[in-house]
Amino acid sequence: MKKIALHWKIIIGMILGVILGFIMNSISGGKDFVTDWIAPFGTIFINLLKLIAVPLILASLIKGVSDLKDISKIKSMGLRTIAIYLCTTIVAIVIGLSIVNVVKPGVGMSADTLEKIKLKYENDAGVTDKLTKASAQQDAGPLQALVDIFPSNIFTALGEAKMLQVIFFALFVGICLLLIPEKKAKPLVRFFDSLNEVVMKMVDLIMLFAPYAVLALMANVIVAFDDTEILLKLLNYALCVIVGLFIMIVFYLILVKLYTKKSPIWFLNKMSPAQLLAFSTSSSAATLPVTMERVEEHIGVDKEVSGFVLPVGATVNMDGTSLYQGIAAVFIMQVVWPEGLTITNQLVIIATAILASVGSAAVPSAGMVMLVIVLESVGFPAELLPIGLALIFAVDRPLDMCRTVVNVTGDATVSMMVAKSLGKLHKPKPKNWDDHYEHVK
Repeated sequence: MKKIALHWKIIIGMILGVILGFIMNSISGGKDFVTDWIAPFGTIFINLLKLIAVPLILASLIKGVSDLKDISKIKSMGLRTIAIYLCTTIVAIVIGLSIVNVVKPGVGMSADTLEKIKLKYENDAGVTDKLTKASAQQDAGPLQALVDIFPSNIFTALGEAKMLQVIFFALFVGICLLLIPEKKAKPLVRFFDSLNEVVMKMVDLIMLFAPYAVLALMANVIVAFDDTEILLKLLNYALCVIVGLFIMIVFYLILVKLYTKKSPIWFLNKMSPAQLLAFSTSSSAATLPVTMERVEEHIGVDKEVSGFVLPVGATVNMDGTSLYQGIAAVFIMQVVWPEGLTITNQLVIIATAILASVGSAAVPSAGMVMLVIVLESVGFPAELLPIGLALIFAVDRPLDMCRTVVNVTGDATVSMMVAKSLGKLHKPKPKNWDDHYEHVK
């Protein structure tokens, strides 16, 4: 197995997981067996990735900023990053709205199908939970997203993995290290440099478990699908989202080719382990350590760029989620509120989806919470919201898996573009988990 590339091992794990899931679905008690005895290994893997995400961001960003030697470079990198992320998000939403308006997947859905979906999912705990979370987020003030960037207690921010607060603290520390004498800054810089190396080695070790964890995750996803009839009824809508996400991937590959002059095939090959993990976990935050490792070691982006661009991207760049929100919002309106489909409302959807993507958490199904906010921004009737969410709830998880792949790919693409513009894109230097094993012996 050592000779097989990591992405092939993960693909094998995914295939075996899908097969196992279907087998267990056909066996009495099989679903409970997967839930009790297989799924926990996937949860352990995700927990390990989340465990190292925060220290990795903290270490890499502080070290990266302190290495810049010039505060003006931080401003330059930050402005380029936000500008590119904003542009790709607008492209994603426009692609989504274009597809859903041309295909019109919600037009002509039978009343029987709508009633069946309504009865099955309208009062589902998952739908209720999304509505509650969206309501809480809407109750906050207009500048709450800005306030949330600044932590009152860094240990709370670290413990609760509040990424934007951790990024702010790391930037603050890094800038202060530039403003004090180099002799006094050096010990702390060396500490974070060593911490970064240790955490990156942790990524290598955790990834040895990835194929088996992916098997567990995929088996659990398959046994969770218990109504294939409804899935087939929503196939047109799901295909619209998938086609849109595929177009976004092609868009990224074009940017990689034209701007960084790198081969799109080479880029996909280097990023495939992170993309496959994004698909399996549905969480760009959990995938972040692997994304950083692939971008730094296998693509050649300097740590000072990847340490800033990727954590920011995992929090504010949700191209796949934005595209999904555009399609989902119009699809729901086509089915239950067609009179609301005006040009003005669709422009509002674009603006709200951009803002919502910034506040969307990098965790599974967060996009559906933001979808409620997008719908309410166009005056969608409150009494129809449970029906609207129920309409897409059955296929949310598989589409969430697909859009997370786009989110992670977008983060990597932008990091390459920023690095290229700053002269920080170099020849890759990949490391293996046992590089120093002989030395240790």
